[in-house]
Formats: sequence, structure tokens, C-alpha cells
Amino acid sequence: MTRYLANKRILLGITGSIAAYKSPEIVRRLRELGAEVRVAMTENAKRFITPLTLQAVSGNPVHEELFDLHAEAAMGHIELARWADAVLIAPATADFMARLANGIADDLLTTLCIATQAPVAVAPAMNQAMWKHMLTQENLRTLKARNIQVFGPTEGSQACGDVGPGRLIEPVEIVELLSRLFMTGSMSGLKVLITAGPTHEAIDPVRFITNGSSGKMGFALAEAAREAGASVTLVSGPVSIPKPQHIECLSVVSALDMYEAVMRKVSDYDIFLAVAAVGDYRCKVVAEQKIHKDQSAMMLELERNPDIVGSVGDLSPRPFIVGFAAETENVLEQAEAKRKRKNMDMIIANHVGGGAAMGADENTVTVFGLKRTVSLPPTLKTRLARQLIEMIAIEYQSKQKM
Repeated sequence: MTRYLANKRILLGITGSIAAYKSPEIVRRLRELGAEVRVAMTENAKRFITPLTLQAVSGNPVHEELFDLHAEAAMGHIELARWADAVLIAPATADFMARLANGIADDLLTTLCIATQAPVAVAPAMNQAMWKHMLTQENLRTLKARNIQVFGPTEGSQACGDVGPGRLIEPVEIVELLSRLFMTGSMSGLKVLITAGPTHEAIDPVRFITNGSSGKMGFALAEAAREAGASVTLVSGPVSIPKPQHIECLSVVSALDMYEAVMRKVSDYDIFLAVAAVGDYRCKVVAEQKIHKDQSAMMLELERNPDIVGSVGDLSPRPFIVGFAAETENVLEQAEAKRKRKNMDMIIANHVGGGAAMGADENTVTVFGLKRTVSLPPTLKTRLARQLIEMIAIEYQSKQKM
């Protein structure tokens, strides 16, 4: 299960417990599984383990102060809360649980938990009598009722000499439970084919026509679909980002390559996500040798590439089709017209140009389905992908019931 942590952004909070000595091991295991980790510590946590240690194992500066004058210039604690895909507090003391249960945000860590939209989990660690106390148990029920995940604790010998419940569960178990937060099962048993990235249309052996697509959105959707339980195949044009782990990846170069790969496979899939920014045109004649410049203008004769989405839409039977529309003007009108014209079930529209560039880490989209239209605010593509996959799963299941 821990394979679901690849490329995730994990914010680890550490509170003032002797169990904080296990926190570096949590960081190490998260990073080994491909997660990026940032650490925030309470003042009392620093009595048990130093920020320098956590900086060394995480590879990032440790966050310690709510009112960090340097960070606050850019609302640092809010940016950190937005950055995280998940927030994990390990160890979490009885005091921290009490403050969080009552909505008290009087330090960096409690503020981050309340400011984030990411899932929050706590791994309690305290004396057995403190854990059994009715106030702690009441706070525990409150946290669970507010959708805070609780990992542990377990029973065993404690630093104070007592034996009983309240012991922090082991790092390997914490990491496993954290990984499960990203599993939804909403696409369990489904097969999903996704295109991503740009295409390169050759001019001569060293030049080509392309666009600014980075592949980030398509790759994020591939990972999110896999986390939702789907069997995923990714057809990608030339990109510089790492391929997702545990996903079948087919690398192509041109629009014709992508067309042939998709049409060869798509009939075996339940859902087709056309995320790639496919070149509409290619050179009618590709020069066999490098074209050398001279004083005259270069003239290129272009011809249309095949329409991948349109071709899939013409199939009978066809998969559930989700397209993307990157537009510079009249975004919503253009996207809805494209959805109907190409026989898509859903289309996801976003504005490009005017500062909204391809390749960014965030995206702002409007989702058109068969029965509803939803606009989503600026969101990290990794998090946006998980939201979109859940919406696509709902639309897919709704269509199956028709």
C-alpha cells in the first residue's frame, strides 16, 4: 500500500513527547517511498529532538514559529498549509489533541491543521493514565467526528515505567496508514487510458513544432486514477518529468504516434482521458537533412493531424470520454461546444495565456459533465487530479445506470 506515497507532499508535525525520537525514522521512510517531507515542530518538541536533525533527514528547513517575520511576508503558514497533500502529527500529545479538538490555533502546528484542506492524521503518544482519562477520550471522539484520522496508539512499556495504552505505533505502521489516506476505491476494477504531454512534429532532423505542455496534469491524473483502484495506461509525448511508478507508460513522439497507440488500445478500456496537448498540424514534407538558414523566409506547408478524441468518440461502442480544453478566450463556450462536437461525456476547461501558463504546478478549471458544470479554484495539480478523478468516477457510474 505504501506505493501510494510517491510524489506526495507530506507535512509532518512533531509535538513535545519523548516519542519524538521516532520522528526522523518516519521522515526517512516517507522519503524512501518518494514523498517530499516538510517538518513543523512545537517549542516543546525541540526539547526532545533538534530541528537540525529533522532538517538533515527531510532535506528541507524546519518550520518552528507561527510569526516568522521572513515567512509571514508571504503568509508562510498559509502557503505551507496549501502545499501539503496530507498533514501528519506524530507524535501527538494529549495537550495538542485537546487544543485541536477545541479549535485552538495558538501556534504554528494547530494553525496549519485548521488552515489546510488536506487530510489530517494524528498519531497519539502519552502516558497510559493520560490516554485513559475521560477528557482525552472525549477529545479523541471529537477529532474522529471531525474527520481527523487517528493512528494508534498501541500498548506497551512506556518511558515513565508504566505499561499500557498510549505508546506511539511504529513508524512503518504510521507510514502504511498514511498511504491508505490516498486510496478511494472509486475506480476499482476499471481500466483507464490517459494521454499526456505535448507532441513533437518534425520539421527536419533537429527541429520540430510543439507546445508548452509539461505533462504534469496528465501524470497527476494517472496517479490519482491508480490510487482510486483503476488499472491505468499512460500514453505520453516527450516530457522531462519522471514517469509515475506502478503504471504502464507508453512513450510516443508525434501526434500520429499517439493516435496509433490510442486507437490500438482504447477498445479495451472503460474510460479515456484525453489530457495531452496534441499538435493539430504536422509538416507535409519533413526535410531529410538539416535546413540551413539564408536570407529568405522559411515556408512550411502543414497538414492536419488525425483527431484522436474525435476518432475515439466515433467508435461504437466507445469508452467514457473525458477531454481537456485549453483556451485563450471564450473558454467556457469553446469547451462546451468542443464536448458536444467530439461526443465527449465530460470536458475540463482551463484558460491559458495572459499569465496562465502551461507547465505551472497549479491549475484553475471548470468541469462540464452531462448534467452539471462545476468551477474549481486554483489548486495544485496533484490535489486537483484527485478531485477530478472522484468527479469522473461519479459521472461514469451515473452513466452506467442510465
